[in-house]
Amino acid sequence: MGTSAVGWRRPAVVARAVPFALFMLLLALRGAWPAEAALDARWLYALTVLLVGGALLAWRRAYGELAWAVRPSGREAGVAVAVGLAVFVAWIHLDAGWMRLGEPSASYVPLDAQGALHPGWVAVRWVGAALVVPVMEELFWRSFLMRWIAQSRFEACVPAKVGLRALVLSTFVFMLAHTLWLAAILAGLAYALLYMRTAKLWPAVIAHAVTNGALGVWVVATGRWEFW
Repeated sequence: MGTSAVGWRRPAVVARAVPFALFMLLLALRGAWPAEAALDARWLYALTVLLVGGALLAWRRAYGELAWAVRPSGREAGVAVAVGLAVFVAWIHLDAGWMRLGEPSASYVPLDAQGALHPGWVAVRWVGAALVVPVMEELFWRSFLMRWIAQSRFEACVPAKVGLRALVLSTFVFMLAHTLWLAAILAGLAYALLYMRTAKLWPAVIAHAVTNGALGVWVVATGRWEFW
């Protein structure tokens, strides 16, 4: 397909790729941030939420698939919630050693200096994971990448017509961006199939948000910070 076929400067591509690229850049920065630095790395996550969330808002008119007019039906939303919860349950159980690609490089621990839970840091992380990330990732992985693999002018690609090749390849790349590779495959396929079956991005966003939101509640309740 090549760089020219992608058309990276096209508004539809920029609006989906830039928020994702910004998120990944700041994630890498957090992972490399020295523990002894004067600035707490959690402030970088707060900055990530603001910048990525701001970028999504700035380009909101470019996301036709998230317009109110194409909102999911009650049944579609209900199925999305059920899928999101199922993925959450699978995610916390598919964490054996052989199911991991290395270790998390930027874990988030919302505790204060005395080891007590810090409500502010919990809120920042939960908002980022449950509200910002699902929109940003579904716009990039499913709305853009999966359809672009099927057709360079991805905006014209009907979700149901992306085909097996695009589904598998986009899910494989999605997996590489996560530590729990088997859980990521399951999640990627689940969200993609929701998008393909409903021809709407909202069900995938809702399912992703439910998974991340439920995971956040579970992490805080159990102290399993490695999942954050």
